[in-house]
Amino acid sequence: MIWLSEMLMQNQDLESFQQLIDLVRERAQAGERFLSSDVRPPFPDTPMDWEERIEAAFTSARR
Repeated sequence: MIWLSEMLMQNQDLESFQQLIDLVRERAQAGERFLSSDVRPPFPDTPMDWEERIEAAFTSARR
């Protein structure tokens, strides 16, 4: 399982929500099976529905 907080700590160079989405997709394609959205992403462009968007990116990349 990958935790969102862990991904953010390991990738402190991320500057936007879209970059986080790209990273989530990469991790899913690399074989991660579960994702926990345990923190709100700290980016100014983080949308209100951030949890749904992250989950959608994760699940769609695993197909």
